[in-house]
Amino acid sequence: MGVVTPFPLPWRPSQIGFERLELNRILDLYGRMVAAGHWKDYAIDLGRDAAIFAAFRRSAERPEFRIEKRPALRNKQGMWALVGEGGQVVKRGHELGPVLAPVERRLMKLVEE
Repeated sequence: MGVVTPFPLPWRPSQIGFERLELNRILDLYGRMVAAGHWKDYAIDLGRDAAIFAAFRRSAERPEFRIEKRPALRNKQGMWALVGEGGQVVKRGHELGPVLAPVERRLMKLVEE
């Protein structure tokens, strides 16, 4: 007989992704970090339970930072997480802006008067 393919359920997506505004904010930060000379490469992993944006200093290394979106944690500790190079969670929250703040602080430089 034939092969039966299960119909995807509407309340459980088969793949988690970034929305346009979220990706714009992440790529804006990535572009500023590239211009400052901190990052050189990136990777995006869209999986069943998480969407991950990884930023690399060099392409042959582990990512310096990973920005993770896990909707399953939305009602608990927040679906956004900033994960460092060693795998430690640097910042976690319900909104993307405050989670990206530790990385954006690296771009700030003291300006002399």
